[in-house]
Amino acid sequence: MQLGALFPTTEIGTDPVVIRDYAQAVEALGYDHIALYDHVLGADLTKYPGDQRIFDIKQPLHEPVTLMAFLAGVTQRVGLVTSILILPQRQTALVAKQAAEIDLLSNGRLRLGVGIGWNPAEYEALGLDFHTRGARMEEQAALLRALWTQETVNFEGKWHRVINQGLNPLPVQRPIPLWMGGAADAVLRRIARLADGWFPQMRPDDSARQALEQLRGYAREAGREPSAIGIEARVLAGRRGPEDWAKTYHDWEALGATHCSMNTMGPIFDTVDQHIDVLRRFKEAVR
Repeated sequence: MQLGALFPTTEIGTDPVVIRDYAQAVEALGYDHIALYDHVLGADLTKYPGDQRIFDIKQPLHEPVTLMAFLAGVTQRVGLVTSILILPQRQTALVAKQAAEIDLLSNGRLRLGVGIGWNPAEYEALGLDFHTRGARMEEQAALLRALWTQETVNFEGKWHRVINQGLNPLPVQRPIPLWMGGAADAVLRRIARLADGWFPQMRPDDSARQALEQLRGYAREAGREPSAIGIEARVLAGRRGPEDWAKTYHDWEALGATHCSMNTMGPIFDTVDQHIDVLRRFKEAVR
């Protein structure tokens, strides 16, 4: 499996030198990619009592598209992944343009993971409909691929109309790999039809096995080879140690995962050096 590091966005702070050093250390360790979270806005949770869907304004979160552009300039080899970008909150043609630029500047290192999100307050603040986000993302996926592969695009959908227009420059990858997150049945069906890969957010247990079997069945129904859909698992560092990390990694490997990222986020690690040390120990444990 390819190894990734989940960028510790809520812990790393705002010093660009520290962010650069982290990215270069991940690359020096031989990791295949750095994965980035996404939220545009947070909210004052005292005004949303009991609502677990709202992202806390007190947690810092770097904007992933801008951050990837910075990371592209300070690294040479490591892949750049959104895990995930909340696509229906954004203008599709603009996302296509930004992604193409990052792919160009990184020499083809971008993998765009997208999802529909779960925060209605954030959609409201951005002036977009929370309730149509799934259907809109399906249309967005088709338009993104058209814009990434065709010099002149003619596209008419329910939410988009692009007539005799296109991107210049086009990306290195045509199209850029488009992965999706989520776990609901409708999401698995969407991934089976449209995505290059899936980000499951679960432990490698019987529930994960069942979800993977469903996904592969839906892929066959859609006329696709299930092995064409990548699977990126995640290992949570937490207070666990290398033995548990390695077991989780190998359990996912047995289920057919193609990628695995280590998540060092959380209040346990106080310094960037500690995050890097976990990544070093994780790689040693699984290799």
